[in-house]
Amino acid sequence: MDKDGKLKYCQQTSWGTSTRMIGGLVMVHGDQRGLKLPPKVAPIQLVILPIAAHKPGVTEKANELFTALKAAGIRVTLDDRDQSPGWKFNEWEMKGVPIRMEIGPRDIENNACVLVRRDNREKLFVSLDNLAEEIEKALSDVHGALYEKAKNNLVEKTFTAHSYEEFLDIAANHPGFIRAMWCGETECEEKLKDVTGGVKSRCIPFEEEHVSDVCVCCGKPAKHMVVWGRQY
Repeated sequence: MDKDGKLKYCQQTSWGTSTRMIGGLVMVHGDQRGLKLPPKVAPIQLVILPIAAHKPGVTEKANELFTALKAAGIRVTLDDRDQSPGWKFNEWEMKGVPIRMEIGPRDIENNACVLVRRDNREKLFVSLDNLAEEIEKALSDVHGALYEKAKNNLVEKTFTAHSYEEFLDIAANHPGFIRAMWCGETECEEKLKDVTGGVKSRCIPFEEEHVSDVCVCCGKPAKHMVVWGRQY
């Protein structure tokens, strides 16, 4: 997908696209703490966590902010369960919610709150006066950071093969994707899969690059530029 959430590549098969998209999202953005959901597709973009909720005014303020942010179009939830803050932090990080908001008695006194980004765990101290705008900016920053990190990772792990020998060398020594030309014949696709121990065609980009004139396997005129890789 591109930075606006649009599909960049097409799948060769018509089944399983949605489940593959979910699997790809988990593999690309997840970490040892759980999911990292891009804000544009996250069912919940922000979770509000009252700190010291038993103290006067905290729960009321959290509910007030929840109502205001929901009205502003942010997909927000309020977690007022009787659990420790640390327990809640861990759970919402595992679920991949892009931003959590912490608000307690001292924050209310200062007319402020703390926003914590899921992608890099950075803490942002913001005023309640323009909270919706600050959250929208933070969501945009999270989305951009996730996109750039994924894009750089893809670029670093994508290689180009101009010949059969180069294809085999990349498949053996450079885990990732291979861009190479293909004649369109099933026999060549099956041969490459067999000799490399599982590297097969993954997709044909909507915008195909012209890597060379001939098929990387048989040397006949090429019809498509294909992205190849192992299926895990």
